[in-house]
Amino acid sequence: MKGRLRVRFLDIRPLRGSRSFRGLWIGTSVSQLGSQIANMAVLAQVWDLTGSPVGTGAIGLATGLPMVLFGLLGGTLADTVDRRALVRATTAGQLLAAAGLCAQALAHNRDVLLLLVLVAVGTSFSALGAPARRTFPVRLLPGDQVAAGLALTNVSFQAAMLTGPAVAGLIIARWDFPAAYATQAAAVAVSMLAVIRLPAMRPESAMAGGRRRPERGGWRILLRRPTLWGSMATDLSATLLAMPIALFPLVNEVRFGGNPQTLGLFLSAVAVGGITAGLLSGTVTRRRRGGLVQLSAAGVWSLALACFGLAGPLWTALACLAVAGAADTVSVVTRSALVQMETPDAYRGRVSSVEHVIGVAGPELGNFRGGLLASATSASFSLVFGGLSAMLAIAAVAATNAPLRAYRTPPAAATPKASGPVDTAAAPAAAAAD
Repeated sequence: MKGRLRVRFLDIRPLRGSRSFRGLWIGTSVSQLGSQIANMAVLAQVWDLTGSPVGTGAIGLATGLPMVLFGLLGGTLADTVDRRALVRATTAGQLLAAAGLCAQALAHNRDVLLLLVLVAVGTSFSALGAPARRTFPVRLLPGDQVAAGLALTNVSFQAAMLTGPAVAGLIIARWDFPAAYATQAAAVAVSMLAVIRLPAMRPESAMAGGRRRPERGGWRILLRRPTLWGSMATDLSATLLAMPIALFPLVNEVRFGGNPQTLGLFLSAVAVGGITAGLLSGTVTRRRRGGLVQLSAAGVWSLALACFGLAGPLWTALACLAVAGAADTVSVVTRSALVQMETPDAYRGRVSSVEHVIGVAGPELGNFRGGLLASATSASFSLVFGGLSAMLAIAAVAATNAPLRAYRTPPAAATPKASGPVDTAAAPAAAAAD
């Protein structure tokens, strides 16, 4: 009974069993907190310089376009060169961009264009290394621990989202913008140190034949494998049709008097749900039916947001958002593990870049869709219609994609390792629940 209860909580086998993954997770967690602090500082500084929502909206343009353009290029590079070397170089670029942000703040810069250019440069380096970075857990961990490793990363991300803005507010209030950007630079340096200590991770095709070019057909593999396109279509359906963030201010204004504290509670509720699901991730990371878990979680996300559109009392609305946040975490973790495990190593960079772009573009387009529909109807209609439409789209994917429904995580022995000395002092893996 005690053992069964223990496996339901946060699965920390990757932290116990792999020194390399443990160092990577610590570095990534620190970097994520630094990024959230910097994001808040950029938002506040742009508002201070422009006093215009158009100015703050331009931040999305400065981050969104580089994410798409350089994310796809990074996927090709990740299937061509040593992935550790690529991430090390792009992390160095992020460090330079963070130093530039700190320098412009120290110089009391009043040119918003310079600030946005530095943001775009940092985002470009981040996007260029993101596909390669996504392949690290599957090269460092046994197959039955990949989902657990991704769940740990997601928990640290949710924690950074929850605490980063508050920490940024304290830093900016006491020491102003330069201190916030200096904190980000220090966090990126910690992340770079963790990457330097990883083993070399050349793509398997390059290790086998010394290839200078990636294997052909890297993009077509998405269409040839139903598990891959089905998993990504599920995620795109959930975010494109049901993303609620853009509607939060309108819902808050119409139902709760426009109190800014209430608006903050909306965002916090999503993060609290995500962290809670992460802390209980052992319930899902040991299950081998990843396809069914993702489909179910995406359906719960959609239903919870439809219910949020109908919720009256504040506590009901917050409960719906917490459920949605928890379901989103489960869906993201299972999707990421499935995509990494189902993709041959020679193609992982390019497939990861597509997953990365969908993860960035889907929510942004979903927010635009929700706001457009709400402007023509109402926030409630947009939320309910979007949630129900997402449920129907997810049900269609489930009905037409038997391989995704039947997908099972392969055994640990099926996972390729990094091409360097990897820590093997692992604790015995728990049997996977089915």
